[in-house]
Amino acid sequence: MFVKFMQIIARKKAPVNVRDLTRVSPVSNVMGGDRGTPIDRYYIENFFRKNSHLIRGRVLEVGDSRYSRKFSSGKAGSFDVLHFVPGSREATLIGDLRDTATLPTSAFDCFICAQTFQYTFEIRKAIEGAFYLLKPGGVLLATVPGISQISRYDAERYGEYWRFTTDSLQRLFEPVFGADLEIESFGNVMAATAFLQGIVLEDLPDLSLLDERDQDYQMLLTIRAGKAGG
Repeated sequence: MFVKFMQIIARKKAPVNVRDLTRVSPVSNVMGGDRGTPIDRYYIENFFRKNSHLIRGRVLEVGDSRYSRKFSSGKAGSFDVLHFVPGSREATLIGDLRDTATLPTSAFDCFICAQTFQYTFEIRKAIEGAFYLLKPGGVLLATVPGISQISRYDAERYGEYWRFTTDSLQRLFEPVFGADLEIESFGNVMAATAFLQGIVLEDLPDLSLLDERDQDYQMLLTIRAGKAGG
């Protein structure tokens, strides 16, 4: 039913069957992760693929090294993993982005921070921590949610505090990183509706439907921020 609904609303001026909108529980309450590939992964992976030339040298990633290893194209010299919780299996660095005393300074050429900043209430401190980690000339590659479910698993462990827009990200990151900053948003009403329902990439009839951008439906946002010098 919901796949048919996605096909209908993707066509301009097509009628909407209002009965399809009356469901109050989603297809998946874990963003589709129990059914296939969540919609936001399409945008996240495209972002890292586009910026793969920047995933080089000493690379740090939050939680695990899946994106740094997948998209570095052999340019990375080493892979490190940052985690907040001691004892985490893949972690090579235990630290808190909000507290620079727990972080090495000017240590990494690239810092990959996917879907993380929303779990930190002290968001400005976390951005300053990301800047602190980078070598002069280093780059932060980050993604954050705009329109999204709450991740209940993470909210119960760390808290979940923020959803972002291009305007809010510009005001948060520019004072820290300066002019070397590129912020983009991805999504449209079809993508946002599908994601909120827990519909997955495998459900969609045509992935190119996700490529049309509507600035009024900022589902997933990306940040490329460079540290001056180097």
